[in-house]
Order: sequence, then structure tokens, then C-alpha cells
Amino acid sequence: MKMDDKEKFDDTELDTSVSEQEAEVQKDDDNDYEDICYICRRPESKAGKMIKIPSNICICSDCMQKTFDSMNHTGFPMGDFGNMNGMPNISLVNLSDLQNMNMVPKSQKLKKKKPKEDKKAAPVLDIKSIPAPHKIKASLDEYVVGQEKAKKVMSVAVYNHYKRIACDNLDGIEIEKSNMLMVGPTGSGKTYMVKTLAKLLDVPLAIADATSLTEAGYIGDDIESVVSKLLAAADNDVERAEHGIIFIDEIDKIAKKKNTNQRDVSGESVQQGMLKLLEGAEIEVPVGANSKNAMVPMVTVNTKDILFICGGAFPDLEGIIKERLNKHSSMGFQADLKDKYDKEENLLHQVAVEDIRKYGMIPEFLGRLPIIFALDALSEDMLVRILEEPKNAIIKQYKKLLAMDEVKLEFEPEALRAIARKAKKKDVGARALRAIIEEFMLDIMYEIPKDDNIGTVTITEDYIENKGGPVIAMRGCPELEDNSTASTAGV
Repeated sequence: MKMDDKEKFDDTELDTSVSEQEAEVQKDDDNDYEDICYICRRPESKAGKMIKIPSNICICSDCMQKTFDSMNHTGFPMGDFGNMNGMPNISLVNLSDLQNMNMVPKSQKLKKKKPKEDKKAAPVLDIKSIPAPHKIKASLDEYVVGQEKAKKVMSVAVYNHYKRIACDNLDGIEIEKSNMLMVGPTGSGKTYMVKTLAKLLDVPLAIADATSLTEAGYIGDDIESVVSKLLAAADNDVERAEHGIIFIDEIDKIAKKKNTNQRDVSGESVQQGMLKLLEGAEIEVPVGANSKNAMVPMVTVNTKDILFICGGAFPDLEGIIKERLNKHSSMGFQADLKDKYDKEENLLHQVAVEDIRKYGMIPEFLGRLPIIFALDALSEDMLVRILEEPKNAIIKQYKKLLAMDEVKLEFEPEALRAIARKAKKKDVGARALRAIIEEFMLDIMYEIPKDDNIGTVTITEDYIENKGGPVIAMRGCPELEDNSTASTAGV
């Protein structure tokens, strides 16, 4: 055998072995998921053992029996079976045509449940693997600036929740769920804190928006769709999804409407529909779709061990709090001034259940959210810290972008203070920082790649206030103190 032929033979053997390994991996991956009936879309765990027919199609015994029964009771003479002359408007189906139709996407497949073990077996979660509250808060400190009380409350609540899952109820003491309600102005970091928390704990997280939820039967997302999103985040593993976190944002948008003349399909009725989710119930959710009407398999998920965190900005809630605080004493020498709380930035910290109830949330809903806490409004000093302290701070992101062009980006302390000052005026929290930086960095990001000689760019306060330009230093030259060289880059 020639050397070339031998090499070709070896390559063929290698390709064959690789394809066999891929086939085995695919087979093992398929074994992790349940078969689904092609007709009724029920999984094997509900419909029973599947009957497999050619072209990789699975049909449950119930659907197969119904098919035979319908054929036996049609009343048509069979005639020539090959041509189907005796059965009008009926023709044989080519199974090879169904092969592509039967390929269900992985997002609509259900993972097989693990066999149930003894009650004395080890719990699903090991309490020792869950970080202690101080460790959870320390990790949050790396990403979230300020909000000390909120981080402490969340750390303790999450730790207690997973202790509740890990413990047994053999002594008859059952620990209640610690669902949370976060109240805070827009841009104060509500969603960001939950995302960071889920990443730290390595649990599935679903973020839903309450504005799209409607009462069952109306256009919009069903209330159960939030659990369907969690199931998708857990890779359709029901057991893992039942220990996840669901964050429902904009919860204040489902408050009771003042006008009661028309049906409130996205307000009080949504709150009532969510009661069973928050407390814990077994609900059927579609796999890989938001609507129950879609032809996808349904699965039962128990929400008793799912941690629900609701968050909302609750605009105009400060007015309700002021009204309650000013009621105590409005006459006499010791009366409080009516404008006493007008300049109070963190008035939301004095929120009470009665204030949120007056805002439009029903008492049954609030009773299932025992932990209520508020986030601080972002001050100018906090905005400056947000710019440069967190691990993924905005300033660090832009420095990394320019470092790829071998250019060093620097910010003067006065420039950071000017950015924070501008962001504070916009009154949308930390979200304003990105918009302001994008505005003045546009010309720099556009012009810098034109000139390979630029080494350092320093952002000054005058540039932020539109009174001058940035300081640009060329490679191998000392930094210039004036802004005259800014024109060399066309900025």
C-alpha cells in the first residue's frame, strides 16, 4: 500500500470514528428528553409508552386507538385499498413527508424527571453550598454601588428561602415563603440587583414585565407565561425550574384603575390571578411558547419553592406617603409644616403597606409579599461612584474599547462630577449616565481610528460642558496641558 493510500485510509477511519462518537452523543442527548405524541402533543410521562412508527414519529396508544376506532366506524366500504376508491376524499399519507414536520425544536422538548428517592435521602439543595448572607452581599457590592439596606434585605431573604427548600418538614414546622416587593425610583438598580443575584447563586432566572400580563381570555400574555419563561431558562428541566427565581418588573402597572366603569383586564384581575402563583400551586404551562393555545406539550410546575421578587417605581407614591405623614398633626404650635417632606429624596423608605394598598394593590396580593423594602434615590456622589467603581462600570467599558485601538482613555475627576451633575438633572437614575457618555464619546470613537499616532485621550470638564475639547497626546510625546491639539484628531 502506498503512503498516500495509507493516509487516506487513516483519515477515513478517523472520520468514521468521529461520526460514530457524534451519533452516540446525539443519542445520549435525545435520551435525556421525553418522547412527545405527534397528534395530541402530550409527553411520555402523561400519555404513557409511545408507539414508534417509521420516520421517527411517536404516537401514544390513546391516539392510535382513536384513529383505529374512527376508521372502523366511518361506514364506508373499503373497496380497492390501494387506490382508496371506496373511501372518498381519503388518501394514504406519505410518512416520509412528515419527517421534517416531526422534528420538534429542542426548546419544546421536556427533560425526563429523575426517579423519586426515599424521603430519608439527601435534600435537593445542600445548605452548605449556599453562600451565607454576608458573602451574598459582598458579591453584590462588587457590582452595585450603595443600596446597603436593600442588599442586606435581599441577601437574608434569599438565604432563608433556600434554607427553606433544603430543610425537611419531619418535625411539622413548615417555613413560609419570603417573596419580596422592591420599591424604588427608576434607574436605581432593581433589575440589575436581581440579575446579579441569580448569576451569583447559579439558579434559573426569569424576568417578566407585568405590563404585558392580562386576564385569561384576553389578548396579551397569560399569567402563567412567567413560569413558562422560567422553565425555558432552566432548559426545560422542571425540577431545576421549581427552585428558580422569577422577577416581575413594573408591578405598579397592574394597580387597580380609578375608573371602574369599564372592565379592568390588566389591573386588579391580574393581581387576583397571580395569588395562586405567589402562594404556591401546581399549574400547567406550555413548553417553548407563551400561549396555551399553541400546539406544544404542557407540563405541570409547582410554584411553592419558586422565589418571587416584584419590583416597581410606583410614581406618585410619595404623595400618598406625605399625605399619611402630614395627617398626624396639622394644627397648633406643634403642627408639622405641609412642605416638611417636599425635599426628602428617600421618602420611599417610610412606605407602609397601607400606602401601597391605597396606590391600588389589593390586600390579598400584598399579604403574599411579606418583605417590602425601598431603594435609595441616586445622589450625585453615588452617580460618580457608579461611573468608575463597579466591575463592569461604564468608564471601564469605554477604556477597554479604546485600548483595542491602543489608545489610553482618561477622565478628570471634575469631568466625572460634571457627568453626574447632568445625569441628576435628567431624573431617570443611572440610565442617564450611558446616554450622556454616548453623546460626547461619539466624535472621539469616530475620529480616533483615523490617526495611529494618538496615544492618550483625556476627557475634561470643559469638554463635558461644551466649553472646549479633550486633551490629546501623541505617542512618544508628553501630555499637552492645553486643548490646542484636540483639532489634530478632528474632534
